[in-house]
Amino acid sequence: QVQLAESGGGLVQPGASLRLSCASSGKIAGIWAMGWSRQRPGQQRELVASILDSGYTNYSDSVKGRFSISRNNALNTATLQMNLLQPEDTAVYYCNAYSGNTEFWGQGTQVTVSS
Repeated sequence: QVQLAESGGGLVQPGASLRLSCASSGKIAGIWAMGWSRQRPGQQRELVASILDSGYTNYSDSVKGRFSISRNNALNTATLQMNLLQPEDTAVYYCNAYSGNTEFWGQGTQVTVSS
């Protein structure tokens, strides 16, 4: 079964940057959107960034201007560039992809922002 895998998480200080990557274990045909969600401690998972196959992007207010999503349609990969990280960005970050009515999710990567 095709799965997504995230990488690039870690522990950083406030104000630092991280770049998360997402790749699939196999070919997923017809991906029309990819996104990044996060789950902060004690909170529900929230979508922070998404990108359509047209290139249209959307961000949550909490990350707008600091995070940037991109994707490679041919390789079914996505990245999330995170700048000016703050302690409130601490969360498990998940990559997801939509193909038709099917959702694919990764296992998540931990991002911790702390001094």
